[in-house]
Order: sequence, then structure tokens, then C-alpha cells
Amino acid sequence: MYIVEGNIGAGKTTFLNLIKKELEQLTVVLEPIHSWTDQSYGQSLLANFYHNPKRWAYTLETLAMMYRTRDHLEHQKKTNQTIIMERSVYSGHYCFAYNSYTSGFLNDIEWQIYKRWFDFLINRKCRKPYGFIYLQLSPEISYQRIQKRNRKEEKELSLEYLQHIHTRHQEFLIQKKNVSKELKDVPVLIINCDKDFEKDKNQMQKHFDALNLFLAQTQVFAHKEQQPQL
Repeated sequence: MYIVEGNIGAGKTTFLNLIKKELEQLTVVLEPIHSWTDQSYGQSLLANFYHNPKRWAYTLETLAMMYRTRDHLEHQKKTNQTIIMERSVYSGHYCFAYNSYTSGFLNDIEWQIYKRWFDFLINRKCRKPYGFIYLQLSPEISYQRIQKRNRKEEKELSLEYLQHIHTRHQEFLIQKKNVSKELKDVPVLIINCDKDFEKDKNQMQKHFDALNLFLAQTQVFAHKEQQPQL
């Protein structure tokens, strides 16, 4: 299993839809974002969070962890497929929930409860991915793209918030700051997405080439780890 990570507006869904179309040997799993943006619970929890983060951070982050863990457990069983998932329980914790805590949206008790659930699920249930694919771009470009796509639940999303989430991704995927020992050795492919790759075939081909090389290199090591020790 591989996981595509990146800030809001990085182009993760677009990237994965292009992979689904051009690299049919890969199994793409999109983020279940509808679970917290539509009216399944009578309201958009994501919009509520952006409007009043102190009230809704714990609700949103706990729900997101539940859905992401469910998908992780379901797809880690499929060892005969090369699966690429959009976002993960890991970035949910190290980027979004941790940012809510450092920003004061989660209080100490909420953070400790969230962390205990995360530690239990990760240490006992979820197998680490073969690699992370980090779609990296500047927060300013993230903000421009979000403004352009004009989703109603993102109307109150600020540049400052995107800058914080960018910092959390850098700490998680590049600096490996405060991440678990199991994740520190997971390789990371960094793809710069400041340029719009959706309409630039040459740019997208460069990303495909980098991805294919990364998959080939990391799967060799992944298969070695799975071999029984004699």
C-alpha cells in the first residue's frame, strides 16, 4: 500500500484520477471526504470546523480517523494489488489533529483521548505503507487553487491555516519530526506540484516516471521485509 499526501488544494484527487486512467495496473482509493462534507450527519462537519474549529475539531478528527482506519484495514488485506490511497490515518494525526492541538482547537483532554485511540489502532491494527507520495506545493498556491474551485465548505478556509498545515506536512514527511519509529524508515517520494500538471502532459509524464521508479524501487525492499526469516 502507498499513500498520497499533501496540503489542501495540492491536487491529490486529480493526481489519482489521472493515475487511474493512465496506470491501470494500480488500484486507486480516494479519500472518503464525502463522509464529513455532505449531509450524512445533518450538516457538513468540515464546514462547521472551518467556521468554529474549537467546537468541531474533536468531532471531525475522530470521525476522519475512524473512516481512514476502516479503509486502511480493508485495503491492507489486498496483498495481490498495488494500492495507492489518498491521505491516511497518519496525516490525519501528524498534520491535521496535531495542528488542531497546537492551534488550541483541541484541549489537552481531547488530544490525549485522540492520541490513545491513534496509538492503539496504529500499533495493533494498521500495517505501515510501503511508501508515501508527497504532493508538495507552496501554501500560497494551495490558497489560490482553493479560491478558484470555490467549494462552499471551504469559504472560510484561510491562508494562515494552509501555512500551518504545510508546516505539519514538512515535519511529518521530510523532517520525520516526532513520528513513530515504525514510520521513520518509510520512504517518501516528493513531487513538486506548484505547476498545474492536469493540463500539462509533459509535466504529468515526469510525475508518472518518478512514481513508476519509486514503486519499482520500494517494492523490492517491501517484498524482502515480507520474506520469512530463516
